[in-house]
Amino acid sequence: MAARESGGMAAARCAGRIGVMASVAVNLALLAMYIRRRYFGGGRSDKDIVPSKGKPPVTSESVVNLDHGDPTLYEEFWHGTGDRATIVIPGWQTMSYFSDLGGFCWFVEPGFEREVRRLHRLVGNAVVDGYYFLAGTGSTQLFQAALYALSPAEDGTPMSVVSPAPYYSSYPSVTNFLNSALYRWDGDANMFNGDTCIELVCSPNNPDGGIRKAVIKSNSGKTIHDFAYNWPQYTPITEAASHDIMLFTVSKCTGHAGTRLGWALVKDMEVAQKMIKFMELNTIGVSKDSQLRAAKILKAVCDGYELSPASEANRLFHFAQRKMAERWSKLRATVAASGIFSLPNEVSDYCTFAKEKVTANPPFAWLRCHKDGLDDLEAFLRGNKIITRGGPKFGVDEKVVRVSMLDTDEAFNMFIGRIASLK
Repeated sequence: MAARESGGMAAARCAGRIGVMASVAVNLALLAMYIRRRYFGGGRSDKDIVPSKGKPPVTSESVVNLDHGDPTLYEEFWHGTGDRATIVIPGWQTMSYFSDLGGFCWFVEPGFEREVRRLHRLVGNAVVDGYYFLAGTGSTQLFQAALYALSPAEDGTPMSVVSPAPYYSSYPSVTNFLNSALYRWDGDANMFNGDTCIELVCSPNNPDGGIRKAVIKSNSGKTIHDFAYNWPQYTPITEAASHDIMLFTVSKCTGHAGTRLGWALVKDMEVAQKMIKFMELNTIGVSKDSQLRAAKILKAVCDGYELSPASEANRLFHFAQRKMAERWSKLRATVAASGIFSLPNEVSDYCTFAKEKVTANPPFAWLRCHKDGLDDLEAFLRGNKIITRGGPKFGVDEKVVRVSMLDTDEAFNMFIGRIASLK
């Protein structure tokens, strides 16, 4: 009798344990299903996986954020290209770390390199023959790789890094971020008194759109040319540049900032190899998926000029140049009527790409305020629901701000309306 009761109790305990374990298993399965569906889209069709827009729609009550150069202006063009710029990547493709073991850079996709060189030959803004080609996760990574490759100075001391003010606001923070013993930010190139340095030449310049050349005259000085905006929608193309290190980015060329891809043209093999080593240690190469997408996008750009009928619907640079010209015309008229703001003078030159004289349309407006008693323009505009980037971040005074000209039509028109109301 006691044995039967003991056996029954044991069975009950066992059944209880099984029940608890089953309950835990069900709960874990439900939790896994929720996580998969919530964060990875599991269990849904591809049509249900909708990419984020990145920004909320603009309304009359919105704060217009023109602090970043987010190139959403280009969405209109790419909506009209259809399958010409669309790529499908099968699940089995691009799985290896390696792209082309026979090439100079092991993580560069040959198709991406081929389309970049084709694009430069089409536009005529840079020499590609005789240059080593590198890909990077945006031009910022390539900038860091170039600093690594060019440092330290011959005596082992940190290399001074300079750029003429107003300089791109990220140059100081990116240079000093790791507190490296190889290099350090040393400010305005026009104020530099040393002999050995790395000069950053951004042309057209971010933030003011000026055409820049190196200002440091030294045999031991080195230069990095940042050509993110050296495209015909922003500036007249006057020559095919042939500097030692030239940096470009998909972001400001085609508007695909989210693809996070840039490239460098490097003349010296040893410098190029050091840059590759930096990216190898930093991110073990560059996304092959991004390179394949960028190759398809750049192919669509080149095909639009070389193979398609001559229409703006096929020609990216003509579309973007028209949009930028329209925006600059509106802004200049608004600023002229305000009585308190000013902009740099217009600059025109003969463009070898357009084969005519064209006016520059910089990607940023360098807006200055002359209102008595107003010393902080960034704060003044923020109080009127306009976010910009103030002059001190670019090495100059507080009465000037940088305004992105690359946002959506809705955001830009809201900005124009608010600027027009300020007196």
